[in-house]
Amino acid sequence: MTIVYWGAHRPPVGELIALYRATSLGARRPIDDPERMQRMFDNANVVVTAYDGDRLVGLSRTMSDMGWVCYLADLLVHEDWQGRGIGKELIRRTHEAAGGAGDITLVLISAPDAMTFYPAAGFDKIDNGWRLPRRSAAVG
Repeated sequence: MTIVYWGAHRPPVGELIALYRATSLGARRPIDDPERMQRMFDNANVVVTAYDGDRLVGLSRTMSDMGWVCYLADLLVHEDWQGRGIGKELIRRTHEAAGGAGDITLVLISAPDAMTFYPAAGFDKIDNGWRLPRRSAAVG
């Protein structure tokens, strides 16, 4: 397995949706709304992708102010490629592309089934966050 990571590549929306469908995160994203998915990626300022050959097997989607904080909105690795360090490498590359690990704090909301992954990837759990949910509850 030779994984190639890209920081400037934006996959076509169909390729993105196929990857989301191959992960548990797909159930919590609007994968049946390609226009909305496209907006999500068009407006993310840091996207890192992982390819095995010509197959998209992982990605991170983030919004960073490049000076203080970065919101890691999505981190996903195709279920058939999990457990190979791809997620941790996506986090490392994302952190650097978002302004550097020395200057930027990464924050995220974890999917329930990823709660054990993030401590192993070096994240500290925080309890002092809040959210104002979207009005449409169609997708978690």
